[in-house]
Amino acid sequence: MKYTPHTPEDISKALAVIGVSSVDELFTDLPEGIRNPKINIPAGLDEYGITQHMKALAAKNNSSGANFLGGGMARHFQPSAVDALTFQSAFVTAYTPYQPEVAQGELQAMFEYQSMIVELTGLDVSNSSLYDGATAVAEAALLALRQTNRNKVLISRGVHPESRETLQTFLECVDAKLVTLELDGTRTPVSGVGSDIGAVIVQSPNFLGSLEDMAALANAAHEAGALFIAVVDPLSLAVLKSPGEYGADIAVGDGQTIGNAANFGGPSYGFIAVREALMRQLPGRIVGATKDVDGKRGFVLTLQAREQHIRRAKAKSNICSNHALMALQSSIYLASLGPNGLREVAIASVVMAGELEQACRESGLEIVTNGKYFNEFALKLPKPAVEVRAGLAKLGVHACVPVPLEYGFGNVGLFSATELTTFEEIQTLVDALNVVLA
Repeated sequence: MKYTPHTPEDISKALAVIGVSSVDELFTDLPEGIRNPKINIPAGLDEYGITQHMKALAAKNNSSGANFLGGGMARHFQPSAVDALTFQSAFVTAYTPYQPEVAQGELQAMFEYQSMIVELTGLDVSNSSLYDGATAVAEAALLALRQTNRNKVLISRGVHPESRETLQTFLECVDAKLVTLELDGTRTPVSGVGSDIGAVIVQSPNFLGSLEDMAALANAAHEAGALFIAVVDPLSLAVLKSPGEYGADIAVGDGQTIGNAANFGGPSYGFIAVREALMRQLPGRIVGATKDVDGKRGFVLTLQAREQHIRRAKAKSNICSNHALMALQSSIYLASLGPNGLREVAIASVVMAGELEQACRESGLEIVTNGKYFNEFALKLPKPAVEVRAGLAKLGVHACVPVPLEYGFGNVGLFSATELTTFEEIQTLVDALNVVLA
């Protein structure tokens, strides 16, 4: 099968208009080594051979053993019902539900997801998910700039570095500026916000684990006429105040911690919730409940006039094939646990993180994170965190997410605990750290 619609005659006509003799001539400004690299491709394998090769590659992945990895993704228990229901063919094969008459199941699942995000965040409206936590931060910032008609965003350095990098890329496309608010220790100081700032973005728990004074930071943003964007771990909202309670206008984050396995880094999904006044600025799809001609409850895509498949010029973003399947996993997870179960998971994570901190202190290690934290903290190390992580991995322990040098703490790594962490695993980590750091 040919994968180009262009005939040789089409190509010749195009080249003649451009004024070159061949397609290769278009790339003569590139070095020869880049244009025609020598690729060492081994001989092909038969079916059995490729199966064995793939098994050998898969065997290199080792997820067993004590796990204290965090930094944005964490290991949590996933009830068997989650995958059993999520990966039914009706959900796995579904695409954007433009036609409600044939997509009531998927639409209802999205509606239930939105309802759960609204309940967790304490805000008024949620869409049916975004791509991931980092792009959710960027989408929230663009929303705030549209609403305030300003072109500058103030973001705490406590926001995950990958989210800040993603936001920077988005803002360059709309000629907006990003200003970083430096930390005081490991927390964001409450300071005056300039009158040209359209959005203030703070993460809590932040990248270093500390809980921020979100109410005070939200007040500072509102006094300057800016919108306040809270970046949150949805699991933490089972025990912490919701963004709606402390005055956030927008709440975003990554949904991995509620029902999605880490899966060596993904896929996951992003969530966003806003106050009702911002509803028409919300990107992506929104599912609403309605009634049909017989008075029966039904579900539809609502506010479609501002979505890309109806009036593209009015689209707030290009959210089309979003990670609704991953969001569905969270819906089933939350329904399986219920409010009390989710709170128990969060409390157990906090308790085990406290046990982990105490064990580290008793081993003579310094905790960098100041103030209160949820289930993760930063640990000072006598050697580079990358080396410590590699050394621990050789001993069968997965821990120590390196903290970038931009934070100014030197060699520091993040350590996380969840409801799955045991006292035996904590002792295993401490013993392994003593060996690696010796």
